[in-house]
Amino acid sequence: MPEFLLAPFTNGPAIDPLVVLVRLVIAMGFGGLVAFVYRHTRPSDDVASSFSITLVLLTILIAMVTQVIGDNIARAFSLVGALSIVRFRTVVRDTQDTAYVIFAVVVGMAIGASAPWVALIGVVVVACAAAIMRHRGSVSPTAQLPYLLTVRLALGHDPKQLLGPALDQHAANRRLVSFATALKGLSLEVSYRTSLRTDDSAADLVKALNRVEGVQSVALQRVDEEN
Repeated sequence: MPEFLLAPFTNGPAIDPLVVLVRLVIAMGFGGLVAFVYRHTRPSDDVASSFSITLVLLTILIAMVTQVIGDNIARAFSLVGALSIVRFRTVVRDTQDTAYVIFAVVVGMAIGASAPWVALIGVVVVACAAAIMRHRGSVSPTAQLPYLLTVRLALGHDPKQLLGPALDQHAANRRLVSFATALKGLSLEVSYRTSLRTDDSAADLVKALNRVEGVQSVALQRVDEEN
């Protein structure tokens, strides 16, 4: 290759291309392990295939960045400034997903810094911790709210004020899941996932809501995994 093409790249750190390739391939393998731990320790309905791919790619990219930085502090600050331009618009749905992002970053840094044992031990420990905590964290909010309550009411009423007293009396907990118009815009239809204070509260809740002025219909259905 002509000297004028090589000259701009002679001031950087001396890195063997084969070493770089090996490190990135190892980083890809460890990224696959991170994705494997993610997919097998999270509830199946919370697992996004694109997120698993992101974890693998992120591990490789961080390994690349670590090798570029090396021991050069100035280069480290330059890369931080350059990467700060990036803005991620996707909101992470769960704090555990954020932990897996950091997991991939640390593993990538360990591989890039020639510390594969740190990455390997970290993967084993994190996988064990995630597996132990899986059962405790796998109870989704909807599993704790086994009933679907749908109330149709006339326009002009505030559902929170109108339905609140009856719900507070008979429902232990609730979460609004939908709010829509019905009957060609003549009514409002509000749906909640809810849990009841006692099994006998189902009939009492329906009766109490039906007595509220402005309520047109009430439907309470058990939709948990048992049915």
